[in-house]
Amino acid sequence: MDELALREMADERLRALAGPGAVLRDDQWTAIHALVAQRRRALVVQRTGWGKSAVYFIATALLRELGEGPTVIVSPLLALMRNQVDAAARAGVRAATINSANTDEWERVQDAVTSGEVDVLLVSPERLNNPDFRDTVLPSLTASAGLLVVDEAHCISDWGHDFRPDYRRLRTLLTELPPGVPVLATTATANNRVVRDVAEQLGLGSGSDALVLRGPLDRESLRLSALRLPTAEARLGWLGEHLEKLPGSGIIYTLTVAAADDVAAFLRERGYEVAAYSGRTDPAERQRAEEDLLANRVKALVATSALGMGFDKPDLGFVVHLGAPPSPIAYYQQIGRAGRGVERAEVLLLPGPEDKDIWAYFASLAFPPERIVRQVLDALADAGRVLSTAALEPRVELSRTRLEVVLKVLDVDGAVKRVRGGWESTGQPWSYDGERYDRIGEARAVEQQAVLDYLGTTGCRMEFLLRQLDDPHASPCGRCDNCTGDRPSAEVSSGAATVARERLLRPGVDVAPRKQWPTGMAAIGVSLSGKIAAGEAAEPGRALGRLTDIGWGNRLRALFAAEDQAIPDDVFQACVKVLSAWGWAERPVGVVTVGSQSRPALVGSFGSRISEIGRLPLLGQVWVGEATHRANSAQRLAGLWNGVQAPDLSTVEGPVLLVDDRIDTGWTMTVAARAVRKAGASAVLPFTLAVTA
Repeated sequence: MDELALREMADERLRALAGPGAVLRDDQWTAIHALVAQRRRALVVQRTGWGKSAVYFIATALLRELGEGPTVIVSPLLALMRNQVDAAARAGVRAATINSANTDEWERVQDAVTSGEVDVLLVSPERLNNPDFRDTVLPSLTASAGLLVVDEAHCISDWGHDFRPDYRRLRTLLTELPPGVPVLATTATANNRVVRDVAEQLGLGSGSDALVLRGPLDRESLRLSALRLPTAEARLGWLGEHLEKLPGSGIIYTLTVAAADDVAAFLRERGYEVAAYSGRTDPAERQRAEEDLLANRVKALVATSALGMGFDKPDLGFVVHLGAPPSPIAYYQQIGRAGRGVERAEVLLLPGPEDKDIWAYFASLAFPPERIVRQVLDALADAGRVLSTAALEPRVELSRTRLEVVLKVLDVDGAVKRVRGGWESTGQPWSYDGERYDRIGEARAVEQQAVLDYLGTTGCRMEFLLRQLDDPHASPCGRCDNCTGDRPSAEVSSGAATVARERLLRPGVDVAPRKQWPTGMAAIGVSLSGKIAAGEAAEPGRALGRLTDIGWGNRLRALFAAEDQAIPDDVFQACVKVLSAWGWAERPVGVVTVGSQSRPALVGSFGSRISEIGRLPLLGQVWVGEATHRANSAQRLAGLWNGVQAPDLSTVEGPVLLVDDRIDTGWTMTVAARAVRKAGASAVLPFTLAVTA
């Protein structure tokens, strides 16, 4: 096919995809021509909404016309996959997906690919190392592929803001592609460092015949502003008063799940149609929330970063951040959801003093030190057999989430292998790249400072972000609050602030008791397994607030950061309100405190004052062992299990209020409640100042 005919066919496919007036951008055609006519590898870094998906759908259509195999798109989010399938259909391209949500359809989809009924197969990166998919589906797919697309390619780089270990499996996949199969990597959020890393890992770096296309990342519809308000109630009150004035429907981003839930609840009470959206939201509810926003049935989704890459709503009118993300690149990626198909979209950042604490928490979840990683390797080697993640967890000082990340990295590095039923050691030597991880930590600190600099800049905000992305086209936008002097009003009425304060300081959080002992306790010498017996379990409890709340969380974090002290009056009076509203089936007959070595004054005064105001006898303290390792449930429980001591409660007739300062994992309260039940209490009602999440 000559170049003119190829171009005419590409234009025809674009009009089917985007409308009769659509015209290919120069770089879009350059990329399509490189992939189809020259079978090259290409890295495309272009702003969201530029049309990167049009490149790979049109390239797919042309390659299929030439008799090539199906396109494989590695895509990170189910939301993106749903949008992509719909977009592919408009371009006359038949698309299907293989992901964790449709395992029952894998065989049918695979047969459709084999028979030529599918032009595009979208797979999640997690599938690349699923044993069944890797061993039975991937080989034939790799052998027959006509094009490989790596969408959101910054995820392959652990310098990127959204690094995902599963993406590193792509390096192996690329080496197994037959010669001449073109590869396209796309992203909208990559600075020079990330671009170099992605290019190197995908074989697109210096010395290769790869095409790298970088375009201007500015979007003329976005109006960036930042507004500093002194308190959490001022920020929430401002939002309650001004949300209706923001154009269309949009997204309100928060840094934590708790904040998303609380802000959504507050706005609903103010009469707004909103929904909370986070990684803990049920998948069906998440899809329904996305559909409601797409159809403008809600004013906003109050979301964590779980609503990020791949959500495509061209007429999204605003993005508000209650709390600053830890990276300018992450911020740019999130605000990129807005303004794709409208002339003006409002982008507003409302930072809070708690932002730094939240950044520090997430930074603490970075790749662990070498000693801990060696524990994982040694545990698998010593076992000499396949261990599931659950069976491996008690043997190492890592939480389940961090352990899964470590295993994925070790798998890509060839030190362990994921097989049916779990993981096994390969026996291959492995070296810890401490220098790289240190550099990544330093880069994260630089990015956090850049966010603070963004808030304080008197220059153009869009130019600031684009320079963080090393956009060579960066220049003053002429639209942001600093360029125009047109700033959002900081006015919050006293009534709105009062309502917000009352909502934020509304005391009381439900605490669900643990119901199951951790897996694998026998491996570390503790004979506990299965469901916690009904006669040993706690009842549902209460806490004053969450440490991650934007209301009581701020007050409680300050209390725990200070020296041990008696419970402050404002905190205790709020606890009294929680007790008054509890609504228990049977009133407690006494108070027992959990013995504390770190905060004896706080816990002791908390228990004694409840005893006094409730006219309940103070029945003593229950002591548990020390959790020397807090990394995961099994190791924490093993430490707590040794040295449990409870007061004699054999004469107590009725429930006991069990008081502690905070609940993190819940195992201290679980062990203490079991001891109190065995000592004679008919029921245990846990009551604590704070819960971690």
